[in-house]
Amino acid sequence: MSDVQRDTVGTVIALLLIALAAFVVQRFFVPLIWASVLCIASWPLYERLLSYLSGRSVLASILATTITACLFLVPILFGLSQAMREVPALAAFVMEANDHGLAPPLLLQHIPVVGSVIHDWWLTTLGQPRGVAHLFSQESSVHFSSSRNILRELGSQLFRRLVDFGFAFLCLFFFYKDGRAFSRQIARVGAQCVGPERWSRYATNIPNAIRGTVNGLVLIGIGEGVAIGLVYGVVGLPSPALWGAATGVLAIIPFGAPIAYLSAAAILASTGSTGAGIAIAIWGTVVVVTADHVVRPTVIGNATRLPFLAVLFGILGGVETLGLLGLFIGPVVMVLVVTLWREADMEPGSPGISLRQDKSAP
Repeated sequence: MSDVQRDTVGTVIALLLIALAAFVVQRFFVPLIWASVLCIASWPLYERLLSYLSGRSVLASILATTITACLFLVPILFGLSQAMREVPALAAFVMEANDHGLAPPLLLQHIPVVGSVIHDWWLTTLGQPRGVAHLFSQESSVHFSSSRNILRELGSQLFRRLVDFGFAFLCLFFFYKDGRAFSRQIARVGAQCVGPERWSRYATNIPNAIRGTVNGLVLIGIGEGVAIGLVYGVVGLPSPALWGAATGVLAIIPFGAPIAYLSAAAILASTGSTGAGIAIAIWGTVVVVTADHVVRPTVIGNATRLPFLAVLFGILGGVETLGLLGLFIGPVVMVLVVTLWREADMEPGSPGISLRQDKSAP
């Protein structure tokens, strides 16, 4: 057997082993990716703890994992404690609206141009019995048969998410502990595959993209949810904590928060609290415009040096194809594409530039 044949056989065997390993651990892909995102985003925290603890990696990994978990679990547990009191009332409200229909707000008739169209659509959908169920899908009506079914479905989904988070934080501990060695191994493999210079550019830009996305999307989205959620409680919206949590989650996605606060405003207007609904709509618009058009582009742009459209398409396309993980994977893919594009645009022999350092990039 010649050397070429041996190399070909070895490559095929390696690919088969990788495919077999991927098939075995496919159930844990999501926790592994979450752990990777959290590790990269919080790596500076681990480095500080490691320095403070004189290089004791195990203790630093435990502390970093605990702190990161608390940053996620404390708000979640607080939200769950509120949800335990508010979900039954919200489920009953959904059941009532689904069984008897939800009357359209009188305010809709006074909105010029589109008000009558929205009013007619509301009457033919949400205003009809079983309209809420049919709005989602023809098959979902069985899930609205009782509030008990709604709570059971929510509990099942919550349990699955908690299991995934548990595995993610277990993986996160080992990513912290063995992160430096793993990073060196990845760097060696990457340098062999694409060359040291090119790999250096990619390896610098990917962590910047993930950290910028976490800060610009997650933290600012949570801030929007808190700011708008406080107004929910002030104006007397039913289940304000759940509405605030939903607003914060949707605010992570660009243009997602208006779905929540405008829905809340419509519900208040439909129950006769027109002034409260208008107050929520105005305050939510002020918060979202400030956060999405001033704060968020500055945070993400400074970290990734990506054009605005690249950031927008990366986020929205990632969410569309990969769900919540796409929020982070989408911008990373766009960073790699833009790095490749700028690399092709460089003069021959140029040392290359990083997206982080290229101040002249659009």
